[in-house]
Amino acid sequence: MEFIEVAKSRYTTKKYDASKKVSDSDLEKLKEILRLSPSSINSQPWKFTIVGNQELKEKLAEASYFNAPKLKDGSHVVVFSAVDNVDKFEKDINEYLPEGAVGYFNTMLKPQGEDVIKNWFSDQVYLSIGYFLSAVGAMGIDSTPMEGIDRAKYKEILGLEGYQPLVAVMIGYRDEEDGNQPSNNPKSRLDINEIVEVR
Repeated sequence: MEFIEVAKSRYTTKKYDASKKVSDSDLEKLKEILRLSPSSINSQPWKFTIVGNQELKEKLAEASYFNAPKLKDGSHVVVFSAVDNVDKFEKDINEYLPEGAVGYFNTMLKPQGEDVIKNWFSDQVYLSIGYFLSAVGAMGIDSTPMEGIDRAKYKEILGLEGYQPLVAVMIGYRDEEDGNQPSNNPKSRLDINEIVEVR
């Protein structure tokens, strides 16, 4: 399928079919896709937690506000977390990044302070989320990005020491009666001439 068709067909799923699960083979592909996510200077300041265990999903559902039904019915939830320990990150990058990339971090980011660095970490995680949403769409898997989560409770439930959950993405397969699918609720976007300029 051409990517333009993926872009037209993928949407934020509101209702999942609880009887359909993402296969183990597709989960293995998704793990590798997550590992290959792009980030500035290949910094990779993240952790991805894939949860399919129903009991654990139900606990996370209690910390997911209006998104709770999706966690109960969807196949798996992927939690996207950013590094929360700048000192450890600085030490670790010396092990896996080339000298030039470390130099960029030390000269361009470090002098701006911890808040700027953590915002930069978050930016990298959001890059991976967009990449992941496109990938699952291309695989015919439905998804829901969810910022409506209690981050502190997610961190506690998953024991994410040194990482801060930012966003959860539910994956699975739509319920045929989901009213948000494009066939029932056409996508609404701004006019292309308002937002895209070619010079």
